[in-house]
Amino acid sequence: MARRYLNRDLEAPLRRAVREFPAVVLTGPRQSGKTTLLRHVFPDHEIVSLDPPDVRAAATRDPRGFLELHPAPVVFDEVQSAPELMPYIRERIDARRHRAGQYLLTGSQNLLLLERVTETLAGRAAILRLLPLSLSEANGRLEAPLPWEMARARAATSKPTIAHRSLWKLLVRGFYPEVALHPRRDARTWHASYIQTYLERDVRTLRQVGDLTQFQMFVRGLAARSAQILNLSDLARDLGITVNTAKAWLAVLEASDQVIVLRPYFANIGKRLVKSPKVYFTDVGTLCTLTGFDDPAHAASGPLAGAIFETAVLMEIVKRIRHRGQDARVHFWRTATGTEVDVLVEIARKLVPIEVKLSATPRSHMAAGIASLRQDLGVAVLPGFVVHPGDARLPLGNDTLALPVGSL
Repeated sequence: MARRYLNRDLEAPLRRAVREFPAVVLTGPRQSGKTTLLRHVFPDHEIVSLDPPDVRAAATRDPRGFLELHPAPVVFDEVQSAPELMPYIRERIDARRHRAGQYLLTGSQNLLLLERVTETLAGRAAILRLLPLSLSEANGRLEAPLPWEMARARAATSKPTIAHRSLWKLLVRGFYPEVALHPRRDARTWHASYIQTYLERDVRTLRQVGDLTQFQMFVRGLAARSAQILNLSDLARDLGITVNTAKAWLAVLEASDQVIVLRPYFANIGKRLVKSPKVYFTDVGTLCTLTGFDDPAHAASGPLAGAIFETAVLMEIVKRIRHRGQDARVHFWRTATGTEVDVLVEIARKLVPIEVKLSATPRSHMAAGIASLRQDLGVAVLPGFVVHPGDARLPLGNDTLALPVGSL
């Protein structure tokens, strides 16, 4: 049976980049659909995976001969497996600098790959990032505007809602194409296998980890602290590892796009602000698997329901922005007294404040954090939103609108 393909928001930025740059680097976590996207958008390009040891050895042993064998335009998949190839790709590009779209490079280890790109392809390559499916992509709504990009009245009345049970079924399964597009596939088994194989392989490549069991415990401990202020010292002490080891392992997870580290927003407002970051898993299905919630009803009523829902909302925003080929400048805001806004989206030196609430019945007090932020930062704060899993769209005061998650 033919594999189903779902169009991605990144298709248009990808085509544009290939028309403008000699090389395009497409990064993102394993299984997010990078190769499938390139195969769909550029069906006539040869795709060469550098993962197989014999292919990698050939590229390393004779780079110039390898590039002669695979002339441009060509896709080199998992190019971080053969970093020795990069200077020779630059050599070829410089010989025909005016020619766009010569090399399309993919990689799932951003730390290694982007270091090589910075060293060898600076000014020659566009860098794009593909994450798992966004909710809008899964529903076939490509290039849909985010609520703050449309008129206020339209944001309050448009977009379908998602039934409670359907929403939690989606969240537990997650948004990797392999499980999102195949509803009969056992999502828990898939995620468990993904964690065991891809994640551990990247860990072994990026950093020598002597005890993978302890690393697994670190990942699960991190999942249990999702959407909370992260205290790495406490987590390291609980696991019996050093803080430096915990920092290194977190860097590995961030470099392989398994987590996003959300850092606090700072402004000179004369009050104490929390300086520690929050950590969110890139895919909410992976988060549910790591925390043991494989049933939608249990996930929706469990102690981590708020963290799961907040992860889904944050990642929907991040995916939508990154899949346009843009940098997602997102933060959170929290004072030492506990006043907090879950997500701040930075746009042209202005801030869109977003609160994420698990209650399907929005109340005016849910906008209190946004009101406090607006009082402190004034005109820098744009109209805000309280995103919830219900179907109510209504103003909450303080220039804040309650929106169902489907409105994203």
